[in-house]
Amino acid sequence: MSACGGSPRGHRTAALLFAALLAAPGALAAPPTPAAPATPKPPTSPAALTVPTAPAAPAPPATPTTPTTPTTPTTPTTQSAPATPATPTTQAPPAAQAVPAPTVDEIVGRYVAARGGIEKLRSIQTLREEGRIHAGPGRNGLVTRELKRPGRIRIEFTVQGVTEVFASDGKHGWKVTPLEGAKGPERLPDDEVVDARENADPDGPLVDWKSKGNQVELVGREAVDGQDAYKLKITLKSGGTLTAYLDVKSMHLVRTEADRKLRGRMVKIERTFGDFRKTDGILFPHLVEIRTSGRPQVFRVVVDKVELNPPLSDARFAPPT
Repeated sequence: MSACGGSPRGHRTAALLFAALLAAPGALAAPPTPAAPATPKPPTSPAALTVPTAPAAPAPPATPTTPTTPTTPTTPTTQSAPATPATPTTQAPPAAQAVPAPTVDEIVGRYVAARGGIEKLRSIQTLREEGRIHAGPGRNGLVTRELKRPGRIRIEFTVQGVTEVFASDGKHGWKVTPLEGAKGPERLPDDEVVDARENADPDGPLVDWKSKGNQVELVGREAVDGQDAYKLKITLKSGGTLTAYLDVKSMHLVRTEADRKLRGRMVKIERTFGDFRKTDGILFPHLVEIRTSGRPQVFRVVVDKVELNPPLSDARFAPPT
C-alpha cells in the first residue's frame, strides 16, 4: 500500500488483490573583434605662396650694379590632420548558462532524505499498515499489509466478512482465496513468490539500489497531476522494470507504472500516491489510487494506521501445515 514498495510484479499482487499502481550550458558569446581604426585622409596641402620678383632699380650714373633678386620663400610643410578615434564596439553580454540536470544519485539521495533518512529507513524491521479499499458504490473492503525482514510479506483482504490471504516467507508463497471458490490454502506460482519477496522490502527499490543489483536511469521530467516530476526507469535485479515519478519540489514518490500480464493480456498498472504523513519520523502515503489500462474503475486505498516494528512471528508468513 505504501510508496515503500513498488516492484513491477508488486502490481500483480495489487491487481489480484484489488481486481476481485539539460541542455548543455550555453557557450559564452565571444566578444566581437574591434574594428581597425580608419586611416585618415590627409587634407589637401595649400598651394605654395609665390612672391613676385621686385623690378630692377634704375642705374645710377656710376657704374651700375645688378640688384640682388629676392629669394623665393620656402613652401610651408604640410601638417597631417589628427587621426579620428575608432568608434568603440559594444561587447555582447555572456549567454545565461543552463543548470545541468541532477544525477540519479543526487535525486535518490534527496528522495531518501524526504522519506526520513537512510538510518530511519534501515531501522524498520517489521511494518503493519491497515486501511480501507473503495472500488465503487457498495464495493468496499478492508486491507492489512504486514512486512518482516528479510523477504516476508502477508496481505489480508476482507470483503463482506470474507477474508483472502496472500503470503510468503521469502522462499515459499501461498494464498487463501475463498472469493475465487478455493476451499483451502494454495501454492503461489514461482513468479508471484519473486513478486512477494520484492514487495517485502520496506525500503523499496530505490533505497540502496546499487547494492540490491538494481539499475536506475533518469529518463526526463513529466507533469504528474500538474506538478513537475523526475521520471526514473528502474530495472530490478530480477529483470522486471518499473517507472517511478518523484515530485521535483517535495521529492515524494507520487506515481509508479508497470506493464504486466493479467488474465492472458498485457495491461498497465498505475499507482498514484498522496496524503503524505510521517510516523515516527518516516514518511508514508495515506492515499493510493490504482488504475488499470482498459478498465474505467479506480481502486482507492485509504491508509488509516501505520505501525513500525510491531511484533510479528515468522509463523504468520509460513505456509499452513
